[in-house]
Order: sequence, then C-alpha cells, then structure tokens
Amino acid sequence: MSITLNPDIFKAYDVRGVYPGEVNEDAARAIGAAFVVYLQAKRIAVSRDMRLSSPTMAQAFIDGATSQGADVVDYGMQATDMLYFAVAKDGLDGGVQITASHNPKQYNGMKMVRKDAWPLSGEEGLKEIREMIADNEIPPPAATRGSVTTRNVLDAYVAHVMSFIDMSVIKPFNVVLDAGSGMGGLVAPKLFDRLPCKTTRLCFEIDGTFPNHEANPLIEENRRDIVARVVAEKADIGIAWDGDADRCFFIDGTGEFVSGDFITALLAEAFLLKHPGATVIYDLRASYAVKDTVARLGGTSLMNRVGHAFFKKRMRETNGIFGGEVTGHYYFRDNFYADNGFIPALLILELMSKKGQSLHELLKPLSRKYFISGEINTKLKNMDEVPPKLVALAARYADAPNVYELDGISVEYPDWHFNVRASNTEPLLRLNLEATTAEKMAAKRDEVLALIRA
Repeated sequence: MSITLNPDIFKAYDVRGVYPGEVNEDAARAIGAAFVVYLQAKRIAVSRDMRLSSPTMAQAFIDGATSQGADVVDYGMQATDMLYFAVAKDGLDGGVQITASHNPKQYNGMKMVRKDAWPLSGEEGLKEIREMIADNEIPPPAATRGSVTTRNVLDAYVAHVMSFIDMSVIKPFNVVLDAGSGMGGLVAPKLFDRLPCKTTRLCFEIDGTFPNHEANPLIEENRRDIVARVVAEKADIGIAWDGDADRCFFIDGTGEFVSGDFITALLAEAFLLKHPGATVIYDLRASYAVKDTVARLGGTSLMNRVGHAFFKKRMRETNGIFGGEVTGHYYFRDNFYADNGFIPALLILELMSKKGQSLHELLKPLSRKYFISGEINTKLKNMDEVPPKLVALAARYADAPNVYELDGISVEYPDWHFNVRASNTEPLLRLNLEATTAEKMAAKRDEVLALIRA
C-alpha cells in the first residue's frame, strides 16, 4: 500500500486536516492498516461523527483495518466519548473515532485509542503510524480479511453516565442546551428526558453542514444563540457541546460564559463532597481557584502539563478521581480515566441541586476573588519564534519567586501569575494570566502581551 500523506495532518493528539485535500479515504485506509499493525490488534472499534465525509472515511478505515486481518466492530455514528466507553467496556484492542472535533465543516480527522481507551499521541503511536506509512512499511494484506459486525452502545453509555449522579436530588431547573448540530444531539435527549429539568433545545438536529453555527463554543460568535436564550428564558444554566461532544461548556443565568478553570473548581468540590481526601489533577494554566478549593475541602491537588495523554497517564499513576483542563476537557477515574462531555453537565446540575443555588450563585465566591484573563492567543509567523519569546519572558520576570518550564513558561508572584505556552496544533502562543484584583489582572495582561507581541 504505497501512499504519500501530508505529515502535518499528524497532530499532538490526533490526525486532522481539510477534506479531501489533506485528509481523505486513501489516508484513512492507510492509517487503518497501520493502526492495526502498530497495535497488533485482533479486534477494534470504529465510529464516526456527523461530518458529511465521515461515512466514507470510516468505511475506508475499516477497509484498511480488515485488510490486515483485524475484526472490526462498527458502532456507527456516535460521540467520541462513546467510542472510549465502547473500547474499554467491550474489551477491544483499540478504536478510532472519525472526527475533526470542533473544527469547521471542511475538516475531518481521526482520534485513536489503544486498549482501555488509552490515547495514541504524537509522542506514542501517531509518530510510528506516520513513519510506517511514509516508509512504505505496511505489510501485505493478511491471508484472511477480518470480519465486520455492528453494535450500538447508546443505552449502556447513557446508563453509565447517569450512574455518576443521584437522580433523585436533581431539582427542576430551567436549562438551555445547544448541541451545535453535532453529536450532543444524539446523547443529550436521552439524558435530559430522564431529568425533571425544563429544557430549551437548540441545534439538536444532527447536521454536518452546521447550518446554525460552528460546533466550537469556545468562540464567542458560536455562543450567541445560547446566551440570548439563557437570558430570554431566565434560565438557571446553559450547556453547550463541541462537534464530537467530548467537551461541554457552561453559561450562567446572566449570560456569562464560565471559564473551564472555575468549572474544574466546582467539579472538584462535587467529587470531594462524595469522596473526601481524593486527588484532583488540574492543568498548569488554571486559576488558583482550583487548588484553593481542593485544599479547603481537604483533597490533594496536582498540577499537570496540558494534553489528554498526559492527564490520563497522571490520573492512572495517582488514582486521581477527577481531572480538568481549562479548555473544557474533564477526566474521570470511573470513566476509564477518559474525558467525557456529559458527566460534567450532570454533576454541575447535581451540585446546584444539593446547594440550592443557580450556577451564577455557585460561582460568586470564585468570581469575587479570582480575576482571570481567559486564554489569549497571539499568532506567530512560524514556530521558530517561540523559543526567543519564552527566553525574553524568563529574563523579564527572573525576579519572580517561582519560574518553571513544565510546559512553556509559568511565572508566579504572590498576587499574580501567568503561563505562556505554544499551541500543539498551530503557530500560536497562548497566554493565561490571573491576579487578585481586576485592575492588576488587566495591567499585567497588557504588560505580558506587549512582550509577547514585541
């Protein structure tokens, strides 16, 4: 199987590119074959999102995988975290979700995992697959082609997600949901039909052309509809999902978008109330709200570098009950250490119910004390610009009590701190900064940005 692939489609955690110029059926077929060879897999899972190119991409991946003698269980169209569930629950050797996650409709790609839903990454797995294809080292087809069976795990998955909460305590909140025309439209109805909440449902029709807005709630314009409806309906909370629904995002009753670090702090509280003394993993960009909340509740917090492969590894090593990244990825020990886009939604509703507070009220103690910049991106000409900029930042803030380079550069003063790191996928420098007052945050944010952009 001789094929030339653009090596740039192999990212830090997945394969992704524009369809059909960069990512297409030929690429999927070759990657499917190399995936099976790399894992020495006998039986794998394949599933896909709602993108228009996903059915033929999935079919091509299956074709490549079965050509190497592996049996394939085809789970059809489902959310990415359903693939993780299927691989771990059904004891498969690995699996792939055909998806480009939150990217615009012209993109497609693949998220791949090995046994127990352990992710393949640029550091382990994706590099070997890329090189096998580039060096034309995929073995000839097996003497006997693998078989294909179909299976659906939606009901089992929904029961698993529901097991994280006590359904009987959930109060009849007024909730606005936005599935972004993505895979949230498959799962959310199954969950919310079982809850006493009044729901307003936006973009629940699954449609890979994304007729309403892109399925990336981190971009403000994609949140306009849900924010407007939350305010109009006087809702207690708004919840939105990205395209493949492995991440969820929250809007409070005033229409404010809630940062992932504050949600991490609330979810840490939800777990520590049930499991006193447990370990929580948070990412190095996060607000001090996370470690302070964990300390207040008697838990152990561990800071970690960004990226799901690193999070899942650390959680396994430490038996961490929960981990959160500021970008809306939330990981759960009792979910095979994998991330999930629906468990956080239920846990936040359960916490609101137990405390008798709206999301806005739950957040008040945090927003009064912690002033965060949110992630601010600076576009670079190329990645060669990164090292000198990080060196300049280290020199400027050499007097800080703490400077460390776990991922990019992190600088800590008593009343403010920041992290600057390069994106794993594009030529961007990302700044996250926090201070003890709004004024200090704004001043320091502008100061650090000026250095980055100099």
